[in-house]
Amino acid sequence: MSSSSSSQPQLTEEQAALRARFNTLLSPSQFHQGWSSLLRLDPPFFAASLSLTSVPRLKSHLSAKDQALLGLAVDCASTHLYTPGIRSHITLAASHGASVAEVLEVIELSSTLGIHACNIGVPLLVEVLKEQGGYEEEITREFDDKREDLKRKFEEKRGYWHAFWEDFLRLDPEFFEAYLEFSGVPWGKEVEGSEFIGKGVLSPKMKELVYCAFDCAATHLYVPGLKLHMKNALGYGATPQEILEVLEIATLLSVHTAHVAVPIVEELMMGGPKAES
Repeated sequence: MSSSSSSQPQLTEEQAALRARFNTLLSPSQFHQGWSSLLRLDPPFFAASLSLTSVPRLKSHLSAKDQALLGLAVDCASTHLYTPGIRSHITLAASHGASVAEVLEVIELSSTLGIHACNIGVPLLVEVLKEQGGYEEEITREFDDKREDLKRKFEEKRGYWHAFWEDFLRLDPEFFEAYLEFSGVPWGKEVEGSEFIGKGVLSPKMKELVYCAFDCAATHLYVPGLKLHMKNALGYGATPQEILEVLEIATLLSVHTAHVAVPIVEELMMGGPKAES
């Protein structure tokens, strides 16, 4: 045991009971420095955070493995990048049988978040060009054979088409093609042992729920994508309860405020161990 750990005060009876409740409701493997500092400094908020976190686990409309993978999607998204959560969700997912391929596929799916710069920006650019005038040819031209082929490939690989891709494809087919390759990896790769031959390892329903998870997170809140992926998930057999559980899992980034800040309070104001960066 490190000197910093040995110098920490013993838990009170209340704190010890809360720690035992944590182990029962969640898992000892999920108890990181953020939870530890919160337990020592603010037991009432620890208890409330534990209650909030445990609701999806107790209802379990989604499997424990899928819940962990969806939590990973929220935490590894480029708008959040919450390292303690990434570690704990990978650990938990693996303990429930997740494979390396499944974890990597969540990371691949979550990596598509950046394209929303174009999903939002391109229609806005077209709107501005219409207002300015003089750009009618660029923004109204019919799709040529290359663009029609790219649209067909997108529909085949991703299983849908949406109007917000139209102007993007019209204005820059080269970048659209590169994005199709980038976003299509989890939808089109061979994974040994997968039941989805040539279509990755996660089910189409689970893929759509991953998109829902990072689109609905408070760090992103991308409404057009969230609505689209909810519809797609329902089309692949998701239930309303499963989608609601995704929203609840994404809500849990609320507790990350305390998980990051309270260890710093403990370090700087109470002489506690150095907070993890």
